[in-house]
Amino acid sequence: MKKLFTLLLALAMVLSLCAPALAAEAEAETVNVLYTNDVHTYIDKDLNYTLAAMYRDTLDNVLMVDAGDAIQGTAYGSMDKGETIIKLMNAVGYDLATLGNHEFDYGMEGCMNAIEWAEFPYVSCNFYHEENGVKGENVLDAYKVFEIGGQKIAFIGVTTPESFTKSTPAYFQDEEGNYIYGIAGGEDGSDLYATVQEAIDAASEEADVIIGLGHLGVDPASKPWTSEEVIANTTGFDAFIDGHSHTEVPMEEVADKDGNTVILTQTGSYFNNLGHMTIAPDGTISTELLNMEAVKADLFDAVDAAHRAGEEANSEDGVYEIQSAWIGQVNDELGQVIGTTECVLNNYTEDGTRLVRSQETNSGDFAADALYYLFSKTSAVDGYPVNMAIMNGGGIRNEAITGEISYLTCKNMHTFGNVACLIQVTGQQILDALEFGARGVGTGEEIGGFLHVSGATYTIDTSIPSSCTMDDKGVFTGVDGEYRVKDVMIVDPVTGESTPLDVDATYNLAGYNYTLRDLGDGFSMFQGATNILDYVMEDYMVLANYVQAFEDTDGDGLPNVTGYDELEGAGRITIK
Repeated sequence: MKKLFTLLLALAMVLSLCAPALAAEAEAETVNVLYTNDVHTYIDKDLNYTLAAMYRDTLDNVLMVDAGDAIQGTAYGSMDKGETIIKLMNAVGYDLATLGNHEFDYGMEGCMNAIEWAEFPYVSCNFYHEENGVKGENVLDAYKVFEIGGQKIAFIGVTTPESFTKSTPAYFQDEEGNYIYGIAGGEDGSDLYATVQEAIDAASEEADVIIGLGHLGVDPASKPWTSEEVIANTTGFDAFIDGHSHTEVPMEEVADKDGNTVILTQTGSYFNNLGHMTIAPDGTISTELLNMEAVKADLFDAVDAAHRAGEEANSEDGVYEIQSAWIGQVNDELGQVIGTTECVLNNYTEDGTRLVRSQETNSGDFAADALYYLFSKTSAVDGYPVNMAIMNGGGIRNEAITGEISYLTCKNMHTFGNVACLIQVTGQQILDALEFGARGVGTGEEIGGFLHVSGATYTIDTSIPSSCTMDDKGVFTGVDGEYRVKDVMIVDPVTGESTPLDVDATYNLAGYNYTLRDLGDGFSMFQGATNILDYVMEDYMVLANYVQAFEDTDGDGLPNVTGYDELEGAGRITIK
């Protein structure tokens, strides 16, 4: 008995000595979260996935997440429908992502392919299967919990309900036009708030820190589905990493439903910044946005230089190697110069204000003219001369273009891979489309469906408020009041004379499948229209085809694009 007592006493002494060490191991440590949003495949910038991977390697207890719109935007995404972008994200070591609206731009199959390619999970609490209008099971897990640095951290994915119209509603439907996928939203946002709250409550059972990973944005045009409104109508978030509106939000405090402070942040867009969140052992959260200079300042110059030269990333699966090889391949394939221009085709003012979604620009005119030109050469032969072409502002993605024009230039203007179509419509359908596209003009609201035209002119009277009606998915249902679009004139393709739009007449309208056929931006008024020519040419090739139609005015053997000197266009759209 004495021997047993001695052994037990010795064991107790050992355990007592170990206790402080075991307690120390259980103590929470600072956790670092790196985040991106709306990168839109801009992988050829100075701040890129390679440097993000390097920065990650300098941190302990680190997670890396993305808040959507990673796989679409430039030719580096569209050339293989995002596959190489996902490979890059895998190589960087992303831990989690949520779906933005542009993850759906390659169709539902393309979205599911991206999810399958990813070696990290996608989460979304409000993306679900649907049958006969009834909500079914979630397509993805609503949240993911990580145990790291002695902390349990949950990320709840939230996808914007605007995905229906800012992608293509047809992608969420079966062949008969029935919705088979849904995204909880609600006209007043209540469906979205309830769904998010349910996810918060479930995640709170497993985690100490709850972070939203959402693609919602703070743009008033996205109401009632903004991140600020979701926070204000729920309780339980500690922080919210946002995307969608391309807004730089270094760190903002937003009160939730119970008055608790939630940290809101967003990096902006196009890899202009890398987000860095720290979660202290006591749960205090802070965030900052790191631009290229800040990232470089935190890295050793020698390592930075070596890595950018490829000396630190020569493994087969290295981030730098994947990135540089893909940039080189795409540039080689699309780099052929096909024309030049002394004009500056643009959509932005000098202070960075984007115009193309609220007024005419020369890029918008150019894109619409390219469609009109294509069908003026193809459809007239079949007895269907084009009367008008429309181009949605959200489909025109370029910044300033001047000098040499290559296929890559065209691809970076039209990044979506849409195809040109010609349909026969009534004048009333055209008027409804122009009215729907003009609903945000004069309000400060950007509308991706703002319509640029070729073969036509029109006026928008901003003293008349928009009376367009929409369903809960943002799809056009009618006009319940006076039209603010006036004086629509159609150019006769034979005589060149302009005549007023006849709402009872039929016209041959050119555009892309996104707007004319797939309910893109909510344009439902063309449903039932007669299809004349479909899937004629991919969008960037429509531009290239038009570029090559210009004359060689410089004698350098290349067509020279002329006639687009004014940023605000040729005066086809009058706003008063």
